[in-house]
Amino acid sequence: MHNITTLPDLRALYGPAGERSVKKELPALDVHATRFIGLSPLVVVSSTGPGGAMDASPRGGEPGFVKVTDAHTLLLADSPGNNRLDTLQNLLHSPHIGLLFLVPGVDETLRVNGTAVLSVSEADRALCQDARRVPKLVIRVTVQASYLHCAKALMRSDLWNPARHQPRTCLPSMGEMLRDQIAGDMAPGTPFETQEQMLERYRQTL
Repeated sequence: MHNITTLPDLRALYGPAGERSVKKELPALDVHATRFIGLSPLVVVSSTGPGGAMDASPRGGEPGFVKVTDAHTLLLADSPGNNRLDTLQNLLHSPHIGLLFLVPGVDETLRVNGTAVLSVSEADRALCQDARRVPKLVIRVTVQASYLHCAKALMRSDLWNPARHQPRTCLPSMGEMLRDQIAGDMAPGTPFETQEQMLERYRQTL
């Protein structure tokens, strides 16, 4: 087995980063990053847990659901989920956070790195209120780096092309997959949701 284990060996394969790629990283949010976040209905949140275990979690809402309060601060409401609290527990362990913002139809993405605290400030929660609720808490991010990521990955995937979208029937329902994965750990006779039942339950808790 041949593995790359040193930075010089790695750089020998790829060479130096281009000047523009290095200089595009900014220490704060500029007008373009702020606009991008205001158009984004989806962000992937990465965090680190004990022992260096990594986690990436998608968060969604109406475009602009992540609030920019100034060039160095973002507010991300915590919406109802499965109560695993993976991201929130990780941030209690390590404040470092990475965010990847996507805008449907746009192949570029926006990467934001920084540190985060779990805020229950009434002011922060009020700023993140939507038509459904005031959040229990808000992830307050102090921005340390922001940069636009090139379009190559989404161009290669052709992600936004409807002709490439798969029908939901290409996979079993979530309930069927869970049945196969954890049925042995469940009490005999435990019912599993159909896709329709699951979607209806999701609608009630969005």
